[in-house]
Amino acid sequence: MPIQSAPELYAHAIAIEREAAERYAELAERMSDEGRGDLARVFEMLAELESEHLQTLEARTLDVALPPVPDTRYHWLEAGAPETAARHFVYRLMTPRMALGIALQAEMRAQAFFEGVFMTCEDPALRALAREMAAEEQEHVLLIERLLENTPQPDLSSTTIFTQ
Repeated sequence: MPIQSAPELYAHAIAIEREAAERYAELAERMSDEGRGDLARVFEMLAELESEHLQTLEARTLDVALPPVPDTRYHWLEAGAPETAARHFVYRLMTPRMALGIALQAEMRAQAFFEGVFMTCEDPALRALAREMAAEEQEHVLLIERLLENTPQPDLSSTTIFTQ
């Protein structure tokens, strides 16, 4: 169902930003645990950017009744039992490029969502808001694409995934 109001758009934007901030923080922690300090700092920076966007959206909607958005609507990875073990397994096998690829896909989905609202709604104010949100996501897409360009492919020839 198309987005028809600013409160509805804000509710979805808040859910998207919250998921991104949480996942980036999780990725930063994972990369730090693996001794990948440079990449951990990148994900910490991305988590901070998303947290700032989230705070801005929450401040804009402080006195606005927002419709509910299912918690799982914008999850990047499956969460909760029994998928929790699978998520930790994914993180164990994740290379820096894979982590950035997951982030890129999530940012592109968010951008496409906001562009879709822009294209389908008729309210000029709502269109302007959707355009603004799509532009923010486009900045994230470009940033992650640059990071991917500078992140080497893993050498899997010497990697042991399973040990006996």
